[in-house]
Amino acid sequence: MITKEIINDNSDVTTNSTQLEIIKKNFPNCFDKDGAFISHKMEEIVGSSGLELSKESYSLNWLGKSYARLLANENPLTFLKEDIEHNSKEENKNSENLLIKGDNLEVLKHLKNAYSEQIKMIYIDPPYNTGGDGFVYNDDRKFTIPELSKLAGVDFDEAKRIIDFTKSKANSHSAWLTFMYPRLYIARELLKDEGVIFISIDDNEVGQLKLLCNEIFGEENFVGNIAWESKTKSQNTTTSFNKLQPKVEHILLYTKKDKRRFNLIKVGEKEYSQEDEKGIYREYRLEVMDAGGTRGRETMVYPIEGISPPKNKQWKLGEDTINEYIGREDLYIQDKAVILRIRPEDESQDISQPFWGLLPKDIGTAESAKKELSAILKNKNHGFETVKPIALIQKLIFHATDKNDIILDFFAGSGTTAHTVMCLNKDSGNRKFITVQLPEEIELKNKTAYEYVKNKLQKEPTIYEITKARITKGINQIKEEIKKDITKDIKDFNLGFKIFETTPIFDGYLDDIEDLSGQTVMFDGSALNNKQLGYLLTTWKVYDGTLLTTNLTTIKFDTYQGYSNGNIIYFMDKDLTTKDIQSLINKLDEDSDFQPSKIVLFGYNIKSKHQRELQEAIKNYTNKKSIELDMVVRY
Repeated sequence: MITKEIINDNSDVTTNSTQLEIIKKNFPNCFDKDGAFISHKMEEIVGSSGLELSKESYSLNWLGKSYARLLANENPLTFLKEDIEHNSKEENKNSENLLIKGDNLEVLKHLKNAYSEQIKMIYIDPPYNTGGDGFVYNDDRKFTIPELSKLAGVDFDEAKRIIDFTKSKANSHSAWLTFMYPRLYIARELLKDEGVIFISIDDNEVGQLKLLCNEIFGEENFVGNIAWESKTKSQNTTTSFNKLQPKVEHILLYTKKDKRRFNLIKVGEKEYSQEDEKGIYREYRLEVMDAGGTRGRETMVYPIEGISPPKNKQWKLGEDTINEYIGREDLYIQDKAVILRIRPEDESQDISQPFWGLLPKDIGTAESAKKELSAILKNKNHGFETVKPIALIQKLIFHATDKNDIILDFFAGSGTTAHTVMCLNKDSGNRKFITVQLPEEIELKNKTAYEYVKNKLQKEPTIYEITKARITKGINQIKEEIKKDITKDIKDFNLGFKIFETTPIFDGYLDDIEDLSGQTVMFDGSALNNKQLGYLLTTWKVYDGTLLTTNLTTIKFDTYQGYSNGNIIYFMDKDLTTKDIQSLINKLDEDSDFQPSKIVLFGYNIKSKHQRELQEAIKNYTNKKSIELDMVVRY
């Protein structure tokens, strides 16, 4: 089969186009021949499962919500570019850690296919919108009022108001919600079913954020609001004196799907102080609990050796479990109480500390984290005032992940999350980080940070350069610690990271496309140099589901070079010939390990006649391997 794709095209994207595709794919019977939705068909499907249909709902609405939904569905407006010099270094070339420079909304869209349901934990520390943290809504998209009205499904008046506020550098609640919605919406798609997201926030937006997350993640997937004492020093300035001074910041916790259990810190082991002919045990007096509310179960109310729980109470253990104890003679009655002999094999021997919703004081504060960052950078003038301590992120990662999981932070800031992941891997773990930071300019008025980056790091003064420096210096610090431990070999640790960044789409790239074969095709692909073709190839491999850190291999077809991820072959370069096509067919015939499922052609570089020739060659190929081989002409 041959198809045409334009992966950066947003001409058909609307606020619900992605969602409608999902419904059409999974419930085609809910649409008539003209594409109209038959609502009662969906009600029949849902109703037949016994699910209660609610006629009441509660939602958060704001100016810009329709626009935010449109942004969440749009394809990226950029390509991805690899830092080849950095990534080819010995310590980085095989790393699965990622630092990505760019607008995090664009980056999330690029990651969506390859990293869908791959991330175990997300931690973000977004702008708090305090009025003094520099948050303003920036948007360089250029919609006319009629265009936005049509795509966002709003009237002209609302479309005008949306365009006005997106261009006015607003920092209202509406602007902040419009900024956060598409990022969180895509972030949810990246989480594994058992994945979680932690979001740091303060009092300014915590109310709005919780309602927003209830909508995106589902109210039933809210786990809790974790409190962190971020300040211990009072502010005695004239603006703060005699006023309420907040000490606590919030960390909202949501799961992707059903409530999940968390790893707990072991603080001891249970003691089995008694012994009989069967071995050691401890005695436990069976307790009762309230039989009302959501935890009430009729099956937990039953007699045990003639003893029943008091009225409105139920046993804490089920009847099957109790019968096991009776069967092995490990249950007896004493003073009308049920006593169990619990043996080591009946339970976990660990005594664990709960995952409390109030973080302990030894986690540290924003003040201590600021000093921690200064020590790592060996410079007090980094310009960060609100930093998260390594111990805080370490605790969240411990509770929510295992040793081989991926942790994502798309508001990297000072790089604490990435640094923490590598610190935790000193336990021989293989956790990976993906961290994203906008190359946000440091203004000259922020003199200390500006001068640190410009003079000390000798880079363009951006937040990204501090992020990168923190990760690099953190790695060096960890290396020194490992060298001091004679039981560890530094070669066993993943202490590198790869760098990618977003880069603008080429001028005129999507201007005049048609072909296959309606002709037109105005953009001159032959004018692209090897680096620019590399941007396309990197972008396409991630679009096709290959992890960003995975290197493609090169394959020679006579004189032509293709690129492969194992299943997909990319033909990017110009000058494909008949001999090259024949070489491909020969390889399909003769190489038993060569079993691609798709060939992707760069439409601007592969001539129409060679597209047709390759199409015919594949169609007429005597398919000895019985493989499905599709051909895509991509722009």
